Amino acid sequence: MSLLEIESIPPRVERAPIPMSDVDLAVTAQIVVAWAGETGEDKRLGWWRSDLVSEFGGEDLFRRLLPGTWPWAVLQGAREAARRKDAELRRADHDPDRIVSLFSLGFELDERLDERFQDLKRSGALPHEALSGIAIIGKGWDTKRFQDWIDDHGTADTTTTPLGRHLKGAPPAALDRLISKLVAALSPTAKDYPLPHFRRTL
Repeated sequence: MSLLEIESIPPRVERAPIPMSDVDLAVTAQIVVAWAGETGEDKRLGWWRSDLVSEFGGEDLFRRLLPGTWPWAVLQGAREAARRKDAELRRADHDPDRIVSLFSLGFELDERLDERFQDLKRSGALPHEALSGIAIIGKGWDTKRFQDWIDDHGTADTTTTPLGRHLKGAPPAALDRLISKLVAALSPTAKDYPLPHFRRTL
């Protein structure tokens, strides 16, 4: 390789540092919302058609298929069901790539969260040990408890649009604030997934 060719190689773009606590907060929020949105045997919100995080649904199946990682597998399945519903709704927009939602934070952030989930899954720790914030799942479904969990994330200023709940202003640059706003915008809970979202201006 010539010196000219070496000089023409674009510099490697380094990832901006994001505290691991913020990444875990985002993964936790996705898992809890994915669980709450299931059409479970204990009659949760029914935002997506899955019944994975339940004793006689996905847990029974995955215990037999994946005896070592089944607690993570059921959460991963619920998270994927939520992501697909989120993507389906975003596709209704004329420019879905500009929509920032809980399950579509942008390519780089989505990749980091997926990597973190896989790292946790391989760690050997149980989900509630690795992510203390998902303790709400182990307590069983309770509408008020889930509402309290949402309220713990603060408040959000939204307007209702055909796409869903649009949060006013630009998406916060800090991941923890972004997640808190998106979760807060789930209040009040609705019959259908309300797709809390920001819209990127560029």
